[in-house]
Amino acid sequence: MRVLITAFEAFAGSPVNPSEQVVNAMQQAGLSGQQLFTSVLPVDAHTAPQILSDAIEASSPHIVIALGEAANRPVISIERAALNILDFRIPDNEGNTITDQPILPGGPAAYFSTLPVRAILKRLQASGIPAELSYSAGAYLCNMVFYLLMDWASRQPQPVQAGFIHLPSLPEQAAARGNSGPSMSLETSLQAIRAAIECAIEQHAQNGG
Repeated sequence: MRVLITAFEAFAGSPVNPSEQVVNAMQQAGLSGQQLFTSVLPVDAHTAPQILSDAIEASSPHIVIALGEAANRPVISIERAALNILDFRIPDNEGNTITDQPILPGGPAAYFSTLPVRAILKRLQASGIPAELSYSAGAYLCNMVFYLLMDWASRQPQPVQAGFIHLPSLPEQAAARGNSGPSMSLETSLQAIRAAIECAIEQHAQNGG
């Protein structure tokens, strides 16, 4: 089975992004019994869509899990819906600022994740990993990639398990900000994403994949 995991580069002045570190760790370790593909996307509204498209074309994945950082969230956030809107709170890494614009003009107002989100939530919580189902992926690059991913998935002849998961900041990021804000260790985030992949593989098999 072909599994694609994407992440984002560091942004907003931070030297690291937990999603990139998770993807790098997974790339080094591999995924037993599966073909693993990874891609780190730029925090750039103009180039990220094409790089996502290139990664999908190169891997022809059965499962896609896109990752990003949510600095103010204390738990793993399993996103349920992507909205057709861009409304940046801060500029992207190339200085682009977009306000109240659709991702795809004329596209659906929203797409829903096709990952087994409830099963993922239960597995993470049973493993002692703090997690939640989230109903807002924001209106920044994470939501953009999520929406474009689900738009692609909606046009495939066979069902694709696809969706987005937000990770908390790393402890060193919280420390660098000089506050006691939420954080999660790389090891815990990595464990969570491996569990999410396992759930997606199981559902794909149950659906006859």
